[in-house]
Amino acid sequence: MNTITTRRKVVPVAENGDTADKQDQLLLSAAICNGEDLGSFVRKVFASGKPETLLLHLKRFSKSKESEIEDVCRAHYQDFITAVDDLRSLLSDVDSLKSSLSNSNSKLQNVAVPLLTSLDSYVEARNKCGNITLAINSLNTCVRLMELCSRANSHLAENNFYLALRCLDSIEMDFQDQVPSTTLKRMVEKQIPAIRAHIERQVNKEFGDWLVEIRTVSRNLGQLAIGQASAGRQREEELRMKQREAEEQSRLSLRDCVYALEEEEDGDEIDGVIDGGNGGNGILGFDLTPLYKAYHIHQTLGLGDRFRQYYFENRKLQLTSDFQVSSMTPFLESHQTFFAQIAGFFIVEDRVLRTGGGLIKKMEVENLWDTAVMKMCSVLEDQFSRMQTANHLLLIKDYVSLLGVTLRRFGYPIDALLDVLSKHRDKYHELLLSDCRKQMAEALAADKFEQMYMKKEYEYSMNVLSFQIQTSNIMPAFPYVAPFSSTVPDCCRIVRSFIEDSVSFMSHGGQLEFYDVVKKYLDRLLTEVLDGALLKVINNSIGGVTQAMQMAANMAVFERACDFFFRHAAQLSGIPLRIAERGRRQFPLIKARDAAEETLSGLLKQKVDGFLTLMENVNWVADEPPQGGNEYVNEVIIFLETLISTAQQILPVQVLKRIMKDVLSHISEMIIGALLGESVKRFNVNAIMGLDVDVRLLESFAENQASLLSETDASQLKSALIESRQMVNLLLSNHPENFLNPVIRERSYSALDYRKVVTISEKLRDQSDRLFGSFGTRGAKQNPKKKSLDTLIKRLKDAN
Repeated sequence: MNTITTRRKVVPVAENGDTADKQDQLLLSAAICNGEDLGSFVRKVFASGKPETLLLHLKRFSKSKESEIEDVCRAHYQDFITAVDDLRSLLSDVDSLKSSLSNSNSKLQNVAVPLLTSLDSYVEARNKCGNITLAINSLNTCVRLMELCSRANSHLAENNFYLALRCLDSIEMDFQDQVPSTTLKRMVEKQIPAIRAHIERQVNKEFGDWLVEIRTVSRNLGQLAIGQASAGRQREEELRMKQREAEEQSRLSLRDCVYALEEEEDGDEIDGVIDGGNGGNGILGFDLTPLYKAYHIHQTLGLGDRFRQYYFENRKLQLTSDFQVSSMTPFLESHQTFFAQIAGFFIVEDRVLRTGGGLIKKMEVENLWDTAVMKMCSVLEDQFSRMQTANHLLLIKDYVSLLGVTLRRFGYPIDALLDVLSKHRDKYHELLLSDCRKQMAEALAADKFEQMYMKKEYEYSMNVLSFQIQTSNIMPAFPYVAPFSSTVPDCCRIVRSFIEDSVSFMSHGGQLEFYDVVKKYLDRLLTEVLDGALLKVINNSIGGVTQAMQMAANMAVFERACDFFFRHAAQLSGIPLRIAERGRRQFPLIKARDAAEETLSGLLKQKVDGFLTLMENVNWVADEPPQGGNEYVNEVIIFLETLISTAQQILPVQVLKRIMKDVLSHISEMIIGALLGESVKRFNVNAIMGLDVDVRLLESFAENQASLLSETDASQLKSALIESRQMVNLLLSNHPENFLNPVIRERSYSALDYRKVVTISEKLRDQSDRLFGSFGTRGAKQNPKKKSLDTLIKRLKDAN
């Protein structure tokens, strides 16, 4: 049994009367007994320079402990002897135990050696099995990895880049950290980035090819879409034409009918052209698959934002290049390609915006469109300012309006383009008026002022019915001689073309009601251009009665044609005819009409003046009144009857009436002029009676025209002779002083000028007067009529 002895801690005790040296020794002894550090004592003695004292104290301490040690040893000796005895007893037991253990070990060895051998074999087999399992698992991992690699290679070979990227993602997520083969792992880590870079290059190459191809596709797509819009507009025009025909028939038959237009939406047709069915490929091969494939691949690669920016910048550069207008090719030839390219570009962008999954933003498309509109407006402003041909401007305007119709279906605002077209409206019409002025001058210069001869019905339809200038709805027999010359249908065609061109320019331009504008320019065409051209021809080129009569007949036909012009303009402008007719103004060619009639009247008056020169043969102091009238009047009547028979074939009744009235009025003035002239010094009642017969013959001629004209018109013709008739009646009256009565004068002598009455009355001599007498036979009773006439003359002179 082991005894554990606790060491006592020694505390020094100082006795009274001890010296300091003794005290230091006690402290040192206590420190040694307590196992304390003696460093402080060593430093103290070395500091005081007395190390010998410390050594002395140490020696004293060791001597004082020797006796103590001996006491301890004596105290424990018996215990030591007891322990030795116990050890010897234990040694004997240990020997017995050793022999027992040795026997047991021998037996255990004999039994355990086969078991240990089996255990070693089992452990070895188990380790091999674990190694084999690990190898199989590693091989399975490698096989699956290689299968994914093989699948990725297969997808790469077939350009199925998305599936290849999916395989790479699976390799990275599932196998990259589990590959048992270091070589295979290095290969995977090296090849995956290379494959991604290869896929990106291939996709970018395909996208680049698509960018090149889409420009051609966009141009063809734009042309086809604009063509579809043009076809739709043509169908609308055909429907409007049918409605106009129906309205015209309704107006002519005085029936109120309602017609509705069934417009076909051709927007679906355009979408069909663009979409091409469910496959996304249109007629033109409009395929966005390469674009969406590239976008999807870049999104899979985590490069979606970069690709969106790359796409936008490239498309913006393409649009900028589309804005280039070639200076080598006239814009008239290249404008369709120019605008079709832009139209196709924005049709594609609209589809990308709606189906691209955020590839391009709406704001970006709107910014591109704003840029395109600004450029197109600038190009149009520049090109329009250079154009000097109305037809060229119209062609470009029509195509631009079709462009607007096409892109408006896709939601693009086109107001700025329409504003540019409206801005050049006046220039277009000025150019159109200039072209019409030249064409009309050429048409009038080529006219021989002969009646048109039409052999076939189609000629009649083309030259008469198409302008509604026929006087009867009954088809005439052929060959047909028209009452007008070739000027009329030629000028009508020019005016109709002007109306159609004006309406074509004004329509589809954003302005719904433009009839007033078309009417304004139509008025200018008729009043300034056509009227001016006709006036120039009338004043400079008319040289005979036949030409003048033909021109007057033409003007009558033009009057009917002008009604057609305004109706045609209203119909093309979509204005009801009743509204157009409500605002009808006077005949716009009135100056040319009046000039033509004045020219014809002037030439006829010249002819009549030739016959009236026979008045020089009249015997103004005849003893007997002439029987059957004077010679001149018979010649005049023969001429007028011949004139009537000729003129009635081409001149309308009202024109003929105005001409004949003017001629008869001229004849009446010439009769009065003869009485006023210096060549007639005196005349007697017999001469006046002869004039009375002349006037009656002329009045009879006028009354005989009632069969050709109306009773009212014949009466108006007769009224043209009123001055000569009233003068003859006054000179033959038994009471000429009645001329002084205002009531009678207003009723019977309203056309007479009192100054002419005075002059002519002074020339009348009495029947009883001799040739050289002044007042007749001296002393004879004065004729009461003569006396009354003298009184009239005197009172009229006094009144004057």
